[in-house]
Amino acid sequence: MTRPLLVVPADDPAVVLEALREALAGGPAVLLGAPRTPVPATVEQRIALVVETSGSTGAPKRVALTANALLASAAASEAALGGPGQWVLALPAHYIAGINVLVRSLAAQTDPVMLAPGHFDPIAFVAASRRLDAELRFTSVVPAQLARLIEAAEDGAAETGSAETGSAESDVDVLDVLRRFDRILVGGQATPPQLVARAIELGLNISRTYGSSETSGGCVYDGVPIGTAQMRIEDGQVELAGPMLAEGYLRDPARSAAAFHEADGTRWYRTGDTGEIVDGVLTVTGRLDGILISGGIKVSLEAIERVVRGVDGLADAVAVRAPSLTWGEVPVVFSTGVLPLDELRSIVSAALGPASAPAAIVRVSSVPVLSSGKPDRVALAELAAVSARADAERQ
Repeated sequence: MTRPLLVVPADDPAVVLEALREALAGGPAVLLGAPRTPVPATVEQRIALVVETSGSTGAPKRVALTANALLASAAASEAALGGPGQWVLALPAHYIAGINVLVRSLAAQTDPVMLAPGHFDPIAFVAASRRLDAELRFTSVVPAQLARLIEAAEDGAAETGSAETGSAESDVDVLDVLRRFDRILVGGQATPPQLVARAIELGLNISRTYGSSETSGGCVYDGVPIGTAQMRIEDGQVELAGPMLAEGYLRDPARSAAAFHEADGTRWYRTGDTGEIVDGVLTVTGRLDGILISGGIKVSLEAIERVVRGVDGLADAVAVRAPSLTWGEVPVVFSTGVLPLDELRSIVSAALGPASAPAAIVRVSSVPVLSSGKPDRVALAELAAVSARADAERQ
C-alpha cells in the first residue's frame, strides 16, 4: 500500500506543524522544503516523512522515516528531559532538529513558540521564550546560535518588543530568560568545549546531542543513549540502533544497504563517524571521510579543527582538504579570525604532528554554512582546490 507524498514549503512553521500532525496520524507523507530533484507522487504507507539532507560531505540523500520512528524519538527525548514540555522552535523547520521540536510538541500536546524563519536574532529568541507558559521549557539550537545567545546574556539586559502591540519592554534580563529553560539541546555539529564551559559558567542547562536524520535526530545526549537507543563501535566507526532508526533512503536500496545492516538480530546504522566509548559515554572523534593522506600519513581534519578552534579568535575554524603536487593532499583552514600561518602550524604540529600542520589559513568575512547551520565543507573544499591550482600554475 502507498500514500501520497506532499512537498510542503518550510518557510511557515505553522503550516509544517499541521502537515506533520496529519502525516503522523496516517495522512499524506511530507517532504519539507524545496527538493533538488523531482520527487515521487507516492511512498510506501509506513513512510510519514522524507528528509532531504543538506549534503555537507557529499550528494544529498532522502531519508525515509516512519511515524513510529519519529514518535519513538520524541518519547525517548521526553523521558530524558524529565517529562513533556513546551518548546521554542529556533531552527529551520525542514532540518531534523527543527522537525523534532514540532514532533515533540505534538506528542506532548503543547503549543510550540515559533521564531520567524531567517537570520537568527537572539533578542527575538528571548522575546519568544518569554511567551512560554508550561512548567517545563525546552529549545534546540546549533552551536552558532548558542554562542550568540551567550554573547547576548553576557551583554546583560535587552529590549524586546511585542509583535501584537508594537510596544517595547526594556531591561529584560537575557540570562534570566535563558536560565529558565529546563534544557537547551545543542547539536547539529561538534560543540566547541570552550562554548560548553561558558554556558555552564552562566548556569545554563545544556545537553549536547548526537544523531542525524537517519536516527530521527539526536538519540545520544551528553554521550549517553536515550530511551532504548543503543550505540557501539565497530572497526572504529560509531553505530547506532533503536526504534528511531529510519527505514533507509527513499528509492535508493544500494545506499540503504551500505548504511543500515543487521547483526545478531539488531538493526544498526553506520554513522560514518569515528569514536570511542569509555565507561558508557561516547566521544565522537571525527569522520571516516574526514581523513586525508598527506605524504603517506593519515591526517584527521576533525582533529585539526579541534586544535585550531581552541586558539583565541579561531573558534569558527573549518579544516578542509586541498590537492598538493608534493604531498598529494594537505589541510587548509578557513576562519574569520587571523593568525600568522607559522604560528598556527607550530601549534597544530605540537599537538598532532607535522603532517597535520595546515598548508594555509584563509581569512573569510564569514564561514559559509548550509541551511542546517553546519559549515559548507563542499564549498570550502572547492575554494581550497581553486586556490591550490592557482598556486601551482604560478610556480
